[in-house]
Amino acid sequence: MIQRAKWQVLPLLLTLVWAGWGCGGSQSKSASAGGSDTLTRRQRDSMLSTSKIPGARGVGAAMRAADATSGRIHETDSVSP
Repeated sequence: MIQRAKWQVLPLLLTLVWAGWGCGGSQSKSASAGGSDTLTRRQRDSMLSTSKIPGARGVGAAMRAADATSGRIHETDSVSP
């Protein structure tokens, strides 16, 4: 019974993997094809961090930590000896 269920689920899993693989990349296909998606990744993450989705506050915290780290790196790079 388990063997039979495994063979029924396998095509579904392969289809999902194939669909996910085709959607990869840093830009969506509509943005690269001249679509109306003009938001940057940071803008999308910022909007996500203010939503009520579980874990969305973590996105905002990670963005603030990255900003603080980038600011410190910029300060140390701009200090003249």
